[in-house]
Amino acid sequence: MATQPQFKNKREMDAAAFSQAAYVLDQAKQNIKDKALGERALKYNQLLWSIVQDDLSGKDNKLPDEIKANLMSLSIFVDKQTTKGLATPTIDVFDSLININLNISEGLMEGKA
Repeated sequence: MATQPQFKNKREMDAAAFSQAAYVLDQAKQNIKDKALGERALKYNQLLWSIVQDDLSGKDNKLPDEIKANLMSLSIFVDKQTTKGLATPTIDVFDSLININLNISEGLMEGKA
């Protein structure tokens, strides 16, 4: 029976989610001709960013408005890249999404308390 990873806090858990999405996207990029794998990776990442969008728009979100606006703009860019990637998967599309996720993950880990 597999054990669930234990996280010290929500930031660490969120960082792991973005890191995992980057890994899945990278696997799809490495196998760019496998359309099914690419689609699964893009939809997995899209689900993660949909959760982010929902969290950002929630009344309980205590992030400063400027950070929320920046993350929402980034999530809109992710949506557009995902749509592009689903229509025509390219290395550039995957690279942009991977880089965003890794930067978010690293930023969350740098800010952990």
